[in-house]
Amino acid sequence: MAKKNNEKTKDKNKKNNSYNGNIKYVVIVESPSKAKTIEKYLGKEYKVIASKGHVRDLPEKEFGVDIENNFEPEFQIIPNKEKVIKDIQKETKDKKVLLASDMDREGEAIAWHIAQLLDLDPKEKNRIVFSEITKNAILNSVENPRSLDLNKVDAQIARRILDRIVGYKISPLVWEALKNYNTSAGRVQSAALKLIIDRERKIFTFKPKKYFKIFLDHKGLIIPLTKENGKTLKPESVNEKKKNEIFEYLKDKKLKVTAIEENETFKSPPYPFITSTMQQSAVSTFGWSSSKVMKIAQDLYEGIETPEGRTAFITYMRTDSTRISEVAKRSASEYLEKKFGKQYVGNYVNKGKKSNVQDAHEAIRPTDVAINPEKAKKLISGDHLKLYTLIWNRFMASQSAPAKYQEKKYIIEDETLKYSFEITSKKCLFDGFEKFWKSSNGENYFELDTNEEITFEELKCEEKETNPPNRYTEATLIKELEAKKIGRPSTYATIILTLLDRKYVVKIDKNSLRPTTTGFVVTDFLEKFFPDIVDVKFTARMEKDLDQIEEGKNNSKKVLEDFYIEFEKFLERATKEIKNGELELNYESDVPCKKCEKMMKLNFGRFGLYLSCEECKETLKIPLESFGVTINNKLYIKEFLETSLKVNGENNKIGEKCPMCDGDLILKNGRYGEFIACSNYPKCTFTKNVTARGNCPNCGGVIEKLRSKKGRIYYKCTSCGEMYWDEPSEYKCPQCESTLFYKVNKGKEKLYCEKDKKYFELEKLKK
Repeated sequence: MAKKNNEKTKDKNKKNNSYNGNIKYVVIVESPSKAKTIEKYLGKEYKVIASKGHVRDLPEKEFGVDIENNFEPEFQIIPNKEKVIKDIQKETKDKKVLLASDMDREGEAIAWHIAQLLDLDPKEKNRIVFSEITKNAILNSVENPRSLDLNKVDAQIARRILDRIVGYKISPLVWEALKNYNTSAGRVQSAALKLIIDRERKIFTFKPKKYFKIFLDHKGLIIPLTKENGKTLKPESVNEKKKNEIFEYLKDKKLKVTAIEENETFKSPPYPFITSTMQQSAVSTFGWSSSKVMKIAQDLYEGIETPEGRTAFITYMRTDSTRISEVAKRSASEYLEKKFGKQYVGNYVNKGKKSNVQDAHEAIRPTDVAINPEKAKKLISGDHLKLYTLIWNRFMASQSAPAKYQEKKYIIEDETLKYSFEITSKKCLFDGFEKFWKSSNGENYFELDTNEEITFEELKCEEKETNPPNRYTEATLIKELEAKKIGRPSTYATIILTLLDRKYVVKIDKNSLRPTTTGFVVTDFLEKFFPDIVDVKFTARMEKDLDQIEEGKNNSKKVLEDFYIEFEKFLERATKEIKNGELELNYESDVPCKKCEKMMKLNFGRFGLYLSCEECKETLKIPLESFGVTINNKLYIKEFLETSLKVNGENNKIGEKCPMCDGDLILKNGRYGEFIACSNYPKCTFTKNVTARGNCPNCGGVIEKLRSKKGRIYYKCTSCGEMYWDEPSEYKCPQCESTLFYKVNKGKEKLYCEKDKKYFELEKLKK
């Protein structure tokens, strides 16, 4: 038997040696999955191997940039990548090398590093790029190699050096000031954090203003008051006095339809996805994190094993270009005409190239429009199918004809024409792109009888309050970063992940981003000593400088030098003040000492933040994820401590007795969030999870409040195991009778129907 196995092994080795002997080209990509997808399109002369990401970088434990020597970087092989490099060198010996890493700056830099390690001529045409992993794209790229784009490499290295200078020089000062080695400062992350901090301060200082919304409630139609004497009347401007004045004036007036404005309107299709809009849409639609969106998109781009073999489903997913190739446009047009008719074919025009757009890229689209969601169901499933369906629908919508609507605006006025109420009826005449992508303000068709009199009894009003600005979600933060030109499409997910990992920001209410006390303090430190680092406009200018390096319009060494001249001034000042003990980050809190009533002060210790009383030395630890707001050297954290930590003794009792010792059960806050424990601890160690206010919508069982490994709150039924991201309530939807969920909307807790997609005021349902 052993002899037979040896003969089989010899035959196999002989076959492999024969195969290896035919190899003339070695294609180097970043990931093994990408390598598998590409290799099936190339012949026996090609072998595709993976570098498994970056192979060289600045050293981990050293600065690695010689500032005195014109900012010369010192690159080293990344730890544990030595074997990968040896394998690449072995595989490429006496072979023609084709560098096929991603087509963005980072990919170009990876290709350059590999070329350096393999001692390849930088002018040699050995670089291949493609925006999709399909047979035609791969074969075309192999037939048309180019030399490395050294301007693009230069821009990426300059970015890496800038980030190293900021992180390596500032982070130790932050550590020393806050006595916390988990803190750090990043060039782009700090500007993003400043946006979140500024928004939170606006929310905190917001003073609500009461106003009245006046409308006609006519046969179920809510028709708002819009004008007074022909001028627009904003609801926020109607106070109680104005409301009474309007009601008094209209009480003996007749109301009727005085005009109908009718016209046909067209809604333009959306552009196909770019990185930022894909992240925004997927985060909003599925409740994912931006990093999860990018991971799933990466799989779809590189290729997934399917019953029909390994298949790449979408084009390159790191792009800020909305350009679509003529081949892709033609393919979409043919699909639309064949499936739905010629009238659905749009006339897509590529937008003009923005100054900061890498227009060699295309927008994100399916590699093959024939793989529609129905066909895709047979090939992929789960999250991959969800994201692919979103991308396919968005692309097909972008290539479709505009939607056509008939609009009728009904204008209702009193007999003196002083006050106008307006409502618009919309009837869809042709759905066009909306067959694939529904717009937020779709059809709303009804008819009003022009002869029908509307009575004063139909005049209603609702007391409202102005709302503070909404907290950023991942989706809205990405939109803001893109609008302010902070970072690149490929960095958005990493920026947010870093802020969450450092606990500068935490997610609340499923997806809202709320800054922590630590986030405020770090931002205050940077604003005081390194104002440019948190300045949004400065960060955007740096991005523009990097773009100009890539375009060959600027010199990387000059950009680095100009940056460092100013940066060094701030660095010297901060270092000197810390060394001389002059660094002042003093915050008086709004929390009184329990013993002497004197306001406690914020302190920084090796185990985190804490409050202390200078008079009687009383201390109070602040959780890592506490929500305190700093304004003008004062920390406002009392409300958080009272409501979330129940620090006022009796407030933390839940009204239940311990089943083990009959002691009072209390609500406590630990490392993994809230939990219920016995007040007789440590004598009694009984604990249990916090339960939801409502029962399981699926089986009626008890729901427990839990926290995932990544810190996200979720709810799980103890009976059937069903899980929910939102807390089930004890209320039913008044329209469909399904269970309502607690959800925060515009800073206020409301009840939400997942079936009808509607919010309900908690106070109204309680009645």
